[in-house]
Amino acid sequence: MTALRSILVTLAVASLIAVPRVLQAQESPPQPIDPTGKWLFSVSTDAGSGTPTITITQKADSLAGHYSSQALGEADFIGTVKDGKFRFEVPVSVEGTSFLVTYEGTIESRDALKGTVRLGDLGSGTFTAKRQ
Repeated sequence: MTALRSILVTLAVASLIAVPRVLQAQESPPQPIDPTGKWLFSVSTDAGSGTPTITITQKADSLAGHYSSQALGEADFIGTVKDGKFRFEVPVSVEGTSFLVTYEGTIESRDALKGTVRLGDLGSGTFTAKRQ
């Protein structure tokens, strides 16, 4: 009887030690989503709307890419990404006026982005994007 009681106590202690480790393994943070790829943006601003295509490449916390828009032309850009949030600036020139288009947003899922956009001092708005 003493041996059985000793075994039961040992099993009970072992299970108490194992449960927190199992819970800790289940609660590990989700892996960040890599936004690398081609995206179709839907932009709405004070100055109008548009649907630029943006190709993004992520390396560590850095972004690089190419912006293509019928209204604002084409340009390469760089930016940053951290904790599911990103920011990049696209240099553009319209009718001799140069300015930066600044995108700031969040990675909502593997196939969706959303956030805000600033057209230099000319206006601001919002965007959503879907992976192509």
